[in-house]
This record gives sequence, structure tokens and C-alpha cells, in this order.
Amino acid sequence: MKNFINNLFYIVIVYNLITVGGITGKEAFYSIGEDKKRLNKNNAIKTILAIFLSISILVMSMITPIVLNGYEMYKEAINKKSLDDTIEEIRGQSNFISLNNISDEFLNLVLKSEDHRFYKHSGFDFIAIARAMYNNIKAGKIVQGGSTITQQLAKNSYFSFDKKYERKVAEVFVAKDLERKLTKDEILELYCNVIYFGEGCYGIKDAAKYYYGIEADKLTLEQAKALVKTLKSPNNYNPKKMKLVQS
Repeated sequence: MKNFINNLFYIVIVYNLITVGGITGKEAFYSIGEDKKRLNKNNAIKTILAIFLSISILVMSMITPIVLNGYEMYKEAINKKSLDDTIEEIRGQSNFISLNNISDEFLNLVLKSEDHRFYKHSGFDFIAIARAMYNNIKAGKIVQGGSTITQQLAKNSYFSFDKKYERKVAEVFVAKDLERKLTKDEILELYCNVIYFGEGCYGIKDAAKYYYGIEADKLTLEQAKALVKTLKSPNNYNPKKMKLVQS
């Protein structure tokens, strides 16, 4: 039936070309070939667009509830404790340390390891997310995350560590607020004061004192490397677990 309709369509075209256009039979058949090519091309484009539209609708139907729930999670967290209050609470802790009292070795390594585009993005790094997705698909498991330092600060300040997509969305909203309110150095400073280093140590000041008995600005390159590695899995890679210091 489909072939019959197509053939009928071409017959009508030829008839119109000959009777109305006044062209020869040879020109008519040449036009048929051109029309077939155009029709096939148009059909291919329509098929691709239809598939793309269907996939887009399916993805949106899956993502929209996650985004809405994540936004609600963000609003609930911010309403419970404002961003200003959270920032002041971190800065008011007894173990709080300013950025210029942290060794450059540690700061350089933590940026390289956790977010080497930190000073270039605005809280959410699409390049890092794409790279993480590629590496995870390639490995067949989750081997890399794409969270920025700003997102990690948001997570540590407001949310649990359960791996829910809604939490990741809420994290992004808080990260955007942090980027609007604070400078990059201020965000990095807060981050260094809330990250967990295992053995009950929160913040670089406590970690340097607990593991090495020194101030954070006295960390050597090797000590800084060990503490940055700790961030990947604080309970498994901290200096004591790795037997880099005496228990």
C-alpha cells in the first residue's frame, strides 16, 4: 500500500510537470529522481526529529520531578537555616582557620585534585560532569564524581551524604547562592574548614594537628599529598590507615 501511494504520488507529479510545466519525458523522469531524493531526505530528517523529540519528552518527564523535589529540598534547607547563619556558624568554630594560614602545598593540591577549574566556573562545572560521566561509563561503575568545591561545601553545610539525585539538585541551588554571595577565596576557605579527614577530624587545622602535630601552614608537600588523598575516602585513606604516621 505504501509503495502504491508513493508511486501514485510520483505519477501525479509527472503528470503536472508534463501538462502544466510543458517539459519533455526525459526531463520529467529526471525530476522524479530528484523528488525521490528530496522526499527520502525529508523523511530521514523527520524521523530523526521525531526520535529526538520522543527522547527529549521521556528525559524531561523523568528529570522534572527530580528537579522540583531538589528545589523543594533546597528551599526547606535554606528556610531552616539561612546561608548567612551557616557561614557565620562555620567562621565561629574554634578550629576555624583563615586561608593565609593554610600551606600553599595543600591548597594547590586540593584544587588540582578536587576542582582544578574552581576559579573558572560559577559553582557548577559542565565539563567536569561530562568527564565524570564518560569515565564512569567507560569503567562500568562510579569511579569519579563531578562535584565542584562549591557543591561540596553546600553538601557539607546542609545535606546528608546519601546519593540521591534530588540532593544533587538541591546542592547546585545552594552552590549558586554561595557563588553570588562570596568570593572564590572565601568559598575555598570555608571548604577547607568543613571537609572531613577521618578519625573525627573536621577541617584542615584539626587534621594537621591530629595527624602531624603541626599547624596547617607548616604542612610539607608529602603531608599535604596524604591529606588530600584522605578526602577521597576519609575512613580508608587517612594517614593512620595508610600507616604514614604512628597510631
